[in-house]
Amino acid sequence: MNERENEPMNKRQAVAVPRHVTVVGAGIMGCDIAAIFVAAGADVTAVATSSARQEQRADHVRRSVGQLATGKSEGRFSLVEGLQAAPLRDTDLIIETVPEDLALKRRVFEQLERLASADVPIASNASGFPISAIAGHLDSASRTAGLHFFLPAHVVPVVEVVKGERTSDETMDFLVDTMRAVGRVPVRVKRDTPGFLANRIQHALMREVFSILDEDLASPEDVDAAVRFGFGFRYVAAGPLMQKEFAGLDTQLAAATSIYPGLSKSSEPSRTLKALVASGRTGAKSLHGFWDWDPASLQAARTAYEKTLIQALQVLKNSAAGSASGT
Repeated sequence: MNERENEPMNKRQAVAVPRHVTVVGAGIMGCDIAAIFVAAGADVTAVATSSARQEQRADHVRRSVGQLATGKSEGRFSLVEGLQAAPLRDTDLIIETVPEDLALKRRVFEQLERLASADVPIASNASGFPISAIAGHLDSASRTAGLHFFLPAHVVPVVEVVKGERTSDETMDFLVDTMRAVGRVPVRVKRDTPGFLANRIQHALMREVFSILDEDLASPEDVDAAVRFGFGFRYVAAGPLMQKEFAGLDTQLAAATSIYPGLSKSSEPSRTLKALVASGRTGAKSLHGFWDWDPASLQAARTAYEKTLIQALQVLKNSAAGSASGT
Protein backbone atom coordinates (compact mmCIF):
# COMPACT_ATOMS: atom_id res chain seq x y z
CA MET A 1 0.00 0.00 0.00
CA ASN A 2 1.25 3.50 -0.83
CA GLU A 3 1.84 5.15 2.57
CA ARG A 4 1.53 8.59 1.02
CA GLU A 5 -2.05 7.80 0.04
CA ASN A 6 -2.95 7.47 3.72
CA GLU A 7 -1.53 10.79 4.84
CA PRO A 8 -4.20 13.29 5.95
CA MET A 9 -4.70 15.97 3.34
CA ASN A 10 -3.71 18.74 5.78
CA LYS A 11 -0.31 17.05 6.32
CA ARG A 12 0.48 16.75 2.65
CA GLN A 13 2.00 19.41 0.49
CA ALA A 14 -0.79 21.31 -1.22
CA VAL A 15 -0.84 21.06 -4.99
CA ALA A 16 -2.17 24.07 -6.83
CA VAL A 17 -4.95 23.85 -9.37
CA PRO A 18 -3.32 23.90 -12.84
CA ARG A 19 -3.12 27.36 -14.34
CA HIS A 20 -4.11 26.13 -17.78
CA VAL A 21 -5.53 22.81 -19.01
CA THR A 22 -6.07 21.66 -22.58
CA VAL A 23 -8.85 19.15 -23.23
CA VAL A 24 -8.56 17.47 -26.63
CA GLY A 25 -12.11 16.60 -27.66
CA ALA A 26 -15.22 18.68 -27.05
CA GLY A 27 -18.01 16.13 -26.75
CA ILE A 28 -20.11 15.67 -23.62
CA MET A 29 -17.27 14.06 -21.70
CA GLY A 30 -14.72 16.66 -22.78
CA CYS A 31 -17.02 19.55 -21.88
CA ASP A 32 -17.80 18.13 -18.45
CA ILE A 33 -14.11 17.51 -17.72
CA ALA A 34 -13.43 21.10 -18.80
CA ALA A 35 -16.13 22.25 -16.37
CA ILE A 36 -14.36 20.54 -13.43
CA PHE A 37 -11.22 22.61 -14.01
CA VAL A 38 -13.06 25.85 -14.84
CA ALA A 39 -15.05 25.54 -11.61
CA ALA A 40 -11.78 25.06 -9.72
CA GLY A 41 -10.31 28.25 -11.19
CA ALA A 42 -8.25 26.96 -14.13
CA ASP A 43 -8.35 28.37 -17.63
CA VAL A 44 -9.35 25.62 -20.07
CA THR A 45 -8.95 25.32 -23.82
CA ALA A 46 -11.04 22.62 -25.48
CA VAL A 47 -9.95 21.38 -28.90
CA ALA A 48 -12.73 20.46 -31.33
CA THR A 49 -12.50 19.02 -34.83
CA SER A 50 -14.69 21.85 -36.15
CA SER A 51 -16.13 25.16 -35.04
CA ALA A 52 -19.69 23.85 -35.32
CA ARG A 53 -21.89 24.03 -32.22
CA GLN A 54 -19.36 26.30 -30.50
CA GLU A 55 -21.96 28.22 -28.48
CA GLN A 56 -23.81 25.01 -27.62
CA ARG A 57 -20.61 23.53 -26.20
CA ALA A 58 -19.88 26.69 -24.22
CA ASP A 59 -23.43 26.60 -22.81
CA HIS A 60 -22.89 22.98 -21.78
CA VAL A 61 -19.73 23.92 -19.88
CA ARG A 62 -21.45 26.87 -18.19
CA ARG A 63 -24.34 24.64 -17.11
CA SER A 64 -22.03 22.00 -15.70
CA VAL A 65 -19.93 24.61 -13.87
CA GLY A 66 -23.13 25.99 -12.38
CA GLN A 67 -24.09 22.56 -11.06
CA LEU A 68 -20.78 22.27 -9.21
CA ALA A 69 -21.22 25.49 -7.21
CA THR A 70 -17.74 25.41 -5.66
CA GLY A 71 -17.76 29.01 -4.48
CA LYS A 72 -14.31 29.52 -5.99
CA SER A 73 -13.39 32.10 -8.60
CA GLU A 74 -14.02 30.45 -11.95
CA GLY A 75 -11.49 30.12 -14.73
CA ARG A 76 -12.08 30.89 -18.38
CA PHE A 77 -13.22 28.49 -21.08
CA SER A 78 -12.34 28.74 -24.74
CA LEU A 79 -12.83 26.49 -27.74
CA VAL A 80 -10.46 26.16 -30.69
CA GLU A 81 -10.52 24.13 -33.89
CA GLY A 82 -7.64 21.69 -34.30
CA LEU A 83 -4.51 21.00 -32.27
CA GLN A 84 -2.47 23.58 -34.18
CA ALA A 85 -4.69 26.31 -32.72
CA ALA A 86 -4.30 25.14 -29.12
CA PRO A 87 -1.78 26.76 -26.74
CA LEU A 88 0.01 23.45 -26.15
CA ARG A 89 3.32 25.13 -25.30
CA ASP A 90 1.62 27.09 -22.53
CA THR A 91 -0.44 24.46 -20.73
CA ASP A 92 0.10 22.50 -17.51
CA LEU A 93 -1.93 19.39 -18.31
CA ILE A 94 -3.40 17.82 -21.46
CA ILE A 95 -6.36 15.42 -21.32
CA GLU A 96 -7.43 13.53 -24.46
CA THR A 97 -11.17 12.75 -24.74
CA VAL A 98 -11.61 11.86 -28.43
CA PRO A 99 -13.89 8.94 -29.45
CA GLU A 100 -12.98 5.35 -28.49
CA ASP A 101 -10.94 4.58 -31.58
CA LEU A 102 -7.45 3.24 -30.87
CA ALA A 103 -5.91 4.40 -34.15
CA LEU A 104 -7.34 7.90 -33.64
CA LYS A 105 -6.07 8.12 -30.08
CA ARG A 106 -2.60 6.98 -31.13
CA ARG A 107 -2.51 9.67 -33.86
CA VAL A 108 -3.58 12.34 -31.39
CA PHE A 109 -0.88 11.34 -28.90
CA GLU A 110 1.75 11.33 -31.62
CA GLN A 111 0.76 14.88 -32.53
CA LEU A 112 0.71 15.94 -28.89
CA GLU A 113 4.21 14.61 -28.34
CA ARG A 114 5.46 16.84 -31.16
CA LEU A 115 3.45 19.94 -30.26
CA ALA A 116 3.36 20.05 -26.46
CA SER A 117 6.12 21.09 -24.10
CA ALA A 118 8.29 18.11 -23.15
CA ASP A 119 7.48 18.22 -19.43
CA VAL A 120 3.67 18.43 -19.68
CA PRO A 121 1.75 15.31 -18.57
CA ILE A 122 -0.59 13.93 -21.23
CA ALA A 123 -3.52 11.79 -20.04
CA SER A 124 -6.19 9.80 -21.86
CA ASN A 125 -9.79 9.39 -20.75
CA ALA A 126 -9.99 6.11 -22.69
CA SER A 127 -12.31 3.59 -21.04
CA GLY A 128 -11.56 0.61 -23.26
CA PHE A 129 -7.92 0.95 -24.30
CA PRO A 130 -4.88 0.78 -22.01
CA ILE A 131 -2.59 3.78 -22.05
CA SER A 132 0.27 1.47 -23.01
CA ALA A 133 -1.54 0.63 -26.26
CA ILE A 134 -2.22 4.30 -26.95
CA ALA A 135 1.08 5.89 -26.01
CA GLY A 136 3.53 3.15 -25.04
CA HIS A 137 5.42 3.55 -28.31
CA LEU A 138 6.17 7.24 -27.75
CA ASP A 139 9.58 8.52 -26.70
CA SER A 140 7.90 10.42 -23.87
CA ALA A 141 5.61 7.60 -22.68
CA SER A 142 6.76 8.18 -19.11
CA ARG A 143 4.60 11.33 -18.96
CA THR A 144 1.46 9.58 -20.21
CA ALA A 145 -1.21 7.89 -18.10
CA GLY A 146 -4.87 6.98 -18.09
CA LEU A 147 -7.22 9.47 -16.45
CA HIS A 148 -10.61 7.80 -16.57
CA PHE A 149 -13.67 9.86 -15.63
CA PHE A 150 -17.23 8.52 -15.42
CA LEU A 151 -20.35 10.10 -16.91
CA PRO A 152 -21.51 12.63 -15.92
CA ALA A 153 -17.86 13.49 -15.36
CA HIS A 154 -18.45 16.76 -13.49
CA VAL A 155 -20.74 15.06 -10.95
CA VAL A 156 -19.24 11.59 -10.38
CA PRO A 157 -16.34 12.28 -7.98
CA VAL A 158 -14.05 9.32 -8.70
CA VAL A 159 -11.32 9.41 -11.34
CA GLU A 160 -9.14 6.41 -12.12
CA VAL A 161 -5.46 7.31 -12.51
CA VAL A 162 -4.03 4.41 -14.50
CA LYS A 163 -0.33 3.55 -14.65
CA GLY A 164 0.94 2.31 -17.99
CA GLU A 165 3.95 0.11 -18.54
CA ARG A 166 6.22 3.16 -18.87
CA THR A 167 4.33 5.75 -16.79
CA SER A 168 6.63 7.42 -14.26
CA ASP A 169 5.80 7.65 -10.57
CA GLU A 170 6.14 11.43 -10.87
CA THR A 171 3.40 11.51 -13.51
CA MET A 172 1.12 9.37 -11.33
CA ASP A 173 1.73 11.56 -8.28
CA PHE A 174 1.09 14.75 -10.26
CA LEU A 175 -2.22 13.46 -11.64
CA VAL A 176 -3.42 12.11 -8.29
CA ASP A 177 -2.60 15.37 -6.53
CA THR A 178 -4.12 17.46 -9.32
CA MET A 179 -7.36 15.50 -9.16
CA ARG A 180 -7.55 16.15 -5.43
CA ALA A 181 -6.84 19.84 -5.99
CA VAL A 182 -9.90 20.13 -8.27
CA GLY A 183 -12.17 18.27 -5.86
CA ARG A 184 -12.08 14.78 -7.38
CA VAL A 185 -11.49 11.44 -5.63
CA PRO A 186 -8.51 9.83 -7.42
CA VAL A 187 -8.09 6.06 -7.41
CA ARG A 188 -4.67 4.67 -8.32
CA VAL A 189 -4.74 1.71 -10.71
CA LYS A 190 -1.32 0.04 -10.69
CA ARG A 191 -1.60 -1.68 -14.10
CA ASP A 192 -3.63 -0.78 -17.17
CA THR A 193 -5.55 -4.05 -17.45
CA PRO A 194 -8.82 -4.18 -19.48
CA GLY A 195 -11.58 -2.44 -17.53
CA PHE A 196 -9.05 -0.87 -15.14
CA LEU A 197 -10.66 -1.05 -11.67
CA ALA A 198 -14.20 0.32 -11.47
CA ASN A 199 -15.39 -1.15 -14.77
CA ARG A 200 -14.13 -4.60 -13.78
CA ILE A 201 -16.31 -4.42 -10.67
CA GLN A 202 -19.22 -2.90 -12.59
CA HIS A 203 -19.14 -5.52 -15.34
CA ALA A 204 -18.99 -8.35 -12.82
CA LEU A 205 -22.25 -6.96 -11.44
CA MET A 206 -23.73 -6.49 -14.91
CA ARG A 207 -22.89 -10.05 -15.94
CA GLU A 208 -24.95 -11.31 -13.01
CA VAL A 209 -27.74 -8.79 -13.69
CA PHE A 210 -28.13 -10.00 -17.27
CA SER A 211 -27.88 -13.61 -16.14
CA ILE A 212 -30.84 -12.96 -13.84
CA LEU A 213 -32.79 -11.57 -16.81
CA ASP A 214 -31.79 -14.55 -18.95
CA GLU A 215 -33.17 -16.85 -16.25
CA ASP A 216 -36.35 -14.75 -15.94
CA LEU A 217 -35.73 -14.54 -12.21
CA ALA A 218 -36.90 -10.91 -11.95
CA SER A 219 -38.04 -7.96 -14.06
CA PRO A 220 -35.74 -5.08 -15.06
CA GLU A 221 -37.65 -2.83 -12.66
CA ASP A 222 -37.13 -5.19 -9.73
CA VAL A 223 -33.45 -5.69 -10.54
CA ASP A 224 -32.90 -1.93 -10.50
CA ALA A 225 -34.90 -1.56 -7.27
CA ALA A 226 -32.88 -4.31 -5.56
CA VAL A 227 -29.64 -2.47 -6.33
CA ARG A 228 -30.77 1.13 -5.76
CA PHE A 229 -32.68 0.55 -2.53
CA GLY A 230 -30.71 -2.45 -1.26
CA PHE A 231 -26.96 -2.94 -1.25
CA GLY A 232 -26.36 -0.06 -3.69
CA PHE A 233 -27.94 2.38 -1.25
CA ARG A 234 -25.28 1.52 1.33
CA TYR A 235 -22.43 2.32 -1.06
CA VAL A 236 -22.95 6.05 -0.49
CA ALA A 237 -21.86 5.48 3.12
CA ALA A 238 -19.28 2.70 2.74
CA GLY A 239 -17.64 0.67 -0.02
CA PRO A 240 -18.09 -3.10 -0.37
CA LEU A 241 -15.01 -4.01 1.66
CA MET A 242 -15.88 -1.68 4.54
CA GLN A 243 -19.42 -3.08 4.56
CA LYS A 244 -18.09 -6.62 4.91
CA GLU A 245 -15.70 -5.41 7.59
CA PHE A 246 -18.77 -4.29 9.54
CA ALA A 247 -20.74 -7.46 8.83
CA GLY A 248 -17.86 -9.84 9.48
CA LEU A 249 -15.45 -11.44 7.06
CA ASP A 250 -16.40 -14.88 8.39
CA THR A 251 -20.00 -14.15 7.36
CA GLN A 252 -18.78 -13.14 3.91
CA LEU A 253 -16.79 -16.37 3.62
CA ALA A 254 -19.80 -18.49 4.53
CA ALA A 255 -22.07 -16.62 2.10
CA ALA A 256 -19.50 -16.82 -0.70
CA THR A 257 -19.13 -20.56 -0.20
CA SER A 258 -22.89 -20.96 -0.62
CA ILE A 259 -23.60 -18.42 -3.36
CA TYR A 260 -20.58 -18.42 -5.68
CA PRO A 261 -21.27 -21.82 -7.26
CA GLY A 262 -24.59 -20.51 -8.61
CA LEU A 263 -23.28 -17.27 -10.09
CA SER A 264 -22.76 -16.77 -13.80
CA LYS A 265 -19.35 -17.74 -15.11
CA SER A 266 -20.09 -16.92 -18.74
CA SER A 267 -17.36 -15.32 -20.81
CA GLU A 268 -19.93 -14.16 -23.38
CA PRO A 269 -22.49 -11.33 -23.17
CA SER A 270 -25.98 -12.53 -22.25
CA ARG A 271 -28.60 -13.59 -24.78
CA THR A 272 -30.96 -10.89 -23.44
CA LEU A 273 -28.40 -8.19 -24.18
CA LYS A 274 -27.57 -9.61 -27.61
CA ALA A 275 -31.27 -9.80 -28.56
CA LEU A 276 -31.95 -6.21 -27.52
CA VAL A 277 -29.02 -4.84 -29.51
CA ALA A 278 -29.82 -7.01 -32.55
CA SER A 279 -33.36 -5.61 -32.62
CA GLY A 280 -32.12 -2.02 -32.46
CA ARG A 281 -33.18 -1.49 -28.87
CA THR A 282 -29.94 0.13 -27.75
CA GLY A 283 -31.38 2.28 -24.97
CA ALA A 284 -31.76 6.03 -24.74
CA LYS A 285 -29.87 6.71 -27.98
CA SER A 286 -32.55 4.84 -29.98
CA LEU A 287 -35.42 5.78 -27.60
CA HIS A 288 -35.95 2.05 -27.06
CA GLY A 289 -34.24 -0.40 -24.71
CA PHE A 290 -35.76 -2.08 -21.70
CA TRP A 291 -38.14 0.88 -21.75
CA ASP A 292 -39.66 3.00 -24.52
CA TRP A 293 -38.98 6.73 -24.49
CA ASP A 294 -39.91 9.93 -26.24
CA PRO A 295 -37.70 13.02 -26.13
CA ALA A 296 -39.70 14.64 -23.32
CA SER A 297 -39.77 11.61 -21.04
CA LEU A 298 -36.09 10.92 -21.67
CA GLN A 299 -35.11 14.49 -20.81
CA ALA A 300 -37.19 14.32 -17.63
CA ALA A 301 -35.51 11.07 -16.62
CA ARG A 302 -32.03 12.44 -17.31
CA THR A 303 -32.77 15.61 -15.32
CA ALA A 304 -34.02 13.58 -12.36
CA TYR A 305 -30.95 11.35 -12.60
CA GLU A 306 -28.52 14.27 -12.50
CA LYS A 307 -30.46 15.97 -9.69
CA THR A 308 -30.26 12.84 -7.55
CA LEU A 309 -26.54 12.44 -8.26
CA ILE A 310 -25.88 16.04 -7.25
CA GLN A 311 -27.81 15.50 -4.01
CA ALA A 312 -25.82 12.32 -3.33
CA LEU A 313 -22.59 14.21 -4.05
CA GLN A 314 -23.53 16.78 -1.43
CA VAL A 315 -24.16 13.99 1.09
CA LEU A 316 -20.67 12.61 0.37
CA LYS A 317 -19.10 16.07 0.70
CA ASN A 318 -20.84 16.64 4.02
CA SER A 319 -19.67 13.24 5.24
CA ALA A 320 -16.08 13.97 4.20
CA ALA A 321 -16.20 17.38 5.85
CA GLY A 322 -17.50 15.81 9.07
CA SER A 323 -14.72 13.22 9.06
CA ALA A 324 -12.07 15.88 8.48
CA SER A 325 -13.33 17.97 11.40
CA GLY A 326 -13.54 14.94 13.67
CA THR A 327 -17.33 15.07 14.06
